[in-house]
Amino acid sequence: MRVQAARQAGSAVWTVPNAVSMVRLALVPVFAVLIVSGQDVWALVVLAVSGVSDWLDGFLARRWDQVTKLGQMLDPVADRLFILVTLVGLAWRDLVPWWVVVAVLARDLMLTCLVPVLARRGYGPLPVSFVGKAATFALLYAFPLLLLAGSPGVVGDVAVVLGWAFTWWGIGLYWWAGLQYVARTRELVRDGAGAGS
Repeated sequence: MRVQAARQAGSAVWTVPNAVSMVRLALVPVFAVLIVSGQDVWALVVLAVSGVSDWLDGFLARRWDQVTKLGQMLDPVADRLFILVTLVGLAWRDLVPWWVVVAVLARDLMLTCLVPVLARRGYGPLPVSFVGKAATFALLYAFPLLLLAGSPGVVGDVAVVLGWAFTWWGIGLYWWAGLQYVARTRELVRDGAGAGS
């Protein structure tokens, strides 16, 4: 049912929610430069703006009935790019180990392999699940906390504990959501094969 709803989304390109998503995508390289160069305050500001825009584009799309196929693609792409860029930046500065980057990249690579399988059967990308949204939420909250972990005193002590808690929860939920997408893809392939026999 969710897949059918996603396929009925509009084909418009220039909508306000899509414009918000495009601005968020444009902020990715800005954020990358800020985090690699150690400008943490501005990086946190950009990350906060991205978080607000992530909520805003979805809210406006539903409120104004402007849910589009492009918007359904842009939103998760922007989220994943922000997650990837942030993790690479944090790993580059030795704030997180590189295995965290590998764990996230491996999951996204797995989902990328599902796209041609779905496309051959006439489906677009699967809609983001609740677990997937929770995983993104956890990871995007982990990053500013990990940036603050280097602060002296109580702020740094609390930030490192909360930051790693959100990181572990985020990675766990990220993979859980990924396995859900794999299971859903298998169902669609099986149902399609059954319908064609």
